[in-house]
Amino acid sequence: MFQEVNQRQIAGITTGNLFSGNDEVLISQIAIDSRQILHPEKTVFVALRGAKADGADFIAQLAEAGVKTFLVHQDFEERAFPQACFIKVSDTRRALQLLAKYERSLFTNPVVSITGSNGKTIIKEWLGQILGQKYAVAKSPKSYNSQVGVPLSIFGMESYHQVAILEAGISRAGEMAALEEMIKPNLGIFTNLGTAHQEGFESLNSKLQEKLSLFKNSDLLIYCADHEQVSDQIEGIFPAEKRIGWSDRAGYEFTRSVKLKGNGARLILMKSDLSTYTFQVPFTDVASLENITHVIVAAMTLGQGAESIQEGIAHLKSVDMRLTLKPGINDSLLIDDTYNNDLAGLKVAMDFMQQQRPKRRRILILSDLLQQGSPAKIYEEVSELIKKYQFDLLFGVGKEIFYLEKEFPESFTGFKSTEELLAKLDPESFANDMILITGARVFGFEEVVNRLQQRIHGTTLEINLNALTHNYNFYKKLLSPKTKVMVMVKAFAYGGGAVEIANQIQTMGADYLGVAFSDEGVALRKQGIKLPIMVLNAMQESFGLCSEFNLEPVVFSPDFFESLASWCTIHQQKMKIHLDMDTGMHRLGFEEKHLSELKNLIQTNPQLEIASIYTHLVGADEEIHQEFSLSQLKSFEEMKNQILQVLSYKPLIHALNSAGIVAFPEFQFDMVRLGIGLYGVEVTGKHEMALRAISTLKTTISQIKELNPGETIGYSRKGVLSSGGKIATLAIGYADGYDRRFSNGKGYVLINGHKAPIIGNVCMDMCMVDVSGMDVKAGDEAIIYGEKISLKELADQIGTIPYELLTNISTRVKRVYYLD
Repeated sequence: MFQEVNQRQIAGITTGNLFSGNDEVLISQIAIDSRQILHPEKTVFVALRGAKADGADFIAQLAEAGVKTFLVHQDFEERAFPQACFIKVSDTRRALQLLAKYERSLFTNPVVSITGSNGKTIIKEWLGQILGQKYAVAKSPKSYNSQVGVPLSIFGMESYHQVAILEAGISRAGEMAALEEMIKPNLGIFTNLGTAHQEGFESLNSKLQEKLSLFKNSDLLIYCADHEQVSDQIEGIFPAEKRIGWSDRAGYEFTRSVKLKGNGARLILMKSDLSTYTFQVPFTDVASLENITHVIVAAMTLGQGAESIQEGIAHLKSVDMRLTLKPGINDSLLIDDTYNNDLAGLKVAMDFMQQQRPKRRRILILSDLLQQGSPAKIYEEVSELIKKYQFDLLFGVGKEIFYLEKEFPESFTGFKSTEELLAKLDPESFANDMILITGARVFGFEEVVNRLQQRIHGTTLEINLNALTHNYNFYKKLLSPKTKVMVMVKAFAYGGGAVEIANQIQTMGADYLGVAFSDEGVALRKQGIKLPIMVLNAMQESFGLCSEFNLEPVVFSPDFFESLASWCTIHQQKMKIHLDMDTGMHRLGFEEKHLSELKNLIQTNPQLEIASIYTHLVGADEEIHQEFSLSQLKSFEEMKNQILQVLSYKPLIHALNSAGIVAFPEFQFDMVRLGIGLYGVEVTGKHEMALRAISTLKTTISQIKELNPGETIGYSRKGVLSSGGKIATLAIGYADGYDRRFSNGKGYVLINGHKAPIIGNVCMDMCMVDVSGMDVKAGDEAIIYGEKISLKELADQIGTIPYELLTNISTRVKRVYYLD
């Protein structure tokens, strides 16, 4: 909260009854999470009550920690805490919202609010980044757009903020009234209308009306007039002077024209007064172009100039796209489509290739197209596409891919596995080629991309195995001695290198390993890893690998269970499996409706031994999701108990991830799954200081330059030393995984123990830092992150999470393992 209030004022704002209040106690912070209180004496703790948990249960420990002010329900017994002040209300969530309403009333600068079915968060983030070129901006953290999330967002608005941007999300009728009462937006943005959360509304039109009620008191509302249903409603409800419509058709406040240019587009906006503005944007897909148009119109409406907006656009991080153009070896170009596996996507990729500059040859590296129907028919269509786009060489991986050999006997080379392909793939045989690499994720074609990418080294990721051991032991101390530990080593062990990390984990005495895909497990087995390995996403074509390398696949549906059981019967094999129970993640897993069928399958297929039954908590890292997490755990207990009824043996039971180990220690069951915590990031924030950073990303200074006053640095001349000074060029860029959002002072490095801020834009392979007044030379070491530069601090600085920074480190970065 940016406005101090006393306890009596809080009671008045929330219409609560005050017990033991003191007008001299000033409150400047609100907390709903007992673990995130920084200044107890200045905090009011709001004891939110849910079906499975009550914030009042934490009052004793909070009172002992120094919290003196509590918002509680009417039935709370306050006499046990004579030193504390209690404000009793009928509904603590409503009281939280009333406090937010009050705080919002004190904020006199513009408030922008965004609602709609899709794009809210990306528009908020982009608008925040662009407005941040000129204004001090407050915005909703993450996707805090709910009945509780919006109040928390409002409490982050400070008096110095010049503009605030708040998301508003609803899932059922009647919810928007409370959000509108709190937000009171001056400027609204309606993104679009879709079917998400449709079950909470009578009709699509009723949902639209509910969402639009957010803007009933707004001064202005931005919308895309090309969405006919949205446009009709807005133009029927809001007077013309409040509407800011944009369209690809003339007749609205902004008329848009888009011209695609390579990997970006030129976006032209003409206002109704015929003034015209042109922007270069790094997007070509329809959704991103629509989102950035909303952002530009909003920024212009708030008074930001076109030049400043363009500068902000240049700093945006592009939406992750399935197709990526990358520099390849010997001046080749790679089109990375390694997450695609269908005909429609293949056509898109080939169209994308067609738009690129000509190369000597066109080469296709393609895996089996899985679960696409009749192989003969599918590969007949693939053959037609290959002919149409005139490929010179074809490399196929899989079983069915050999259908292409008949049609292209001279240009086709087939392999049964990616490993076989990699063994025969000679990068030096490619030069000035266009190489399209597309295939199912299970084939691990990322390795093919890595093999063929242009290599520029100079940066090292050092892994401290002692720190890894320290973190492992920290979590072990939180567990019962009987609780087993599965360690997740998926995603290249969170960027650290799976084989070496797995070997250390095996040495430390862990009980299980978890990987994402079968090929990851195979690689570990080939390197001598003996621990049991659970495979989260084993595909049907990898059943043989699971059997051969003693991998234990996760089974998540009756169909998958039957398929695996049938394979084992045909091949006279037994296999250990893990049952995934979907209690709220809604990703993969058996639902309650599947249990009867699942029990029958278990009883009739003894060749499949249930090694474990588990579920995954979706929000254990945030107190705001505690009620939901507890409901997940309750559902899981009921589901696993039903399964245990038909088993004559006891499989392992597990539900907790790293955050869950801290947040829900009473639900350890037989095993926990340790992931991000092992790598030094304690996501709940409760024990962050107890962990050690396991990795240090470092690079070296390539060159030192002295600059005169006013000279600029880097692309688009973004970096300026107005008084002159000294810069150092570092051998790391966004191709190494150093995020471009660290540009222009958002990030810094340590050189000889001193902070050196990034100046100018981060380039693909390099970045520049300001070392004015520092004694540095070429070859000196620069620390990007490590024990002295918090990974969480860096992530917060650019609005992301430590997971992303860890897993983004490129494979071209050399890994070095050491013991300190």
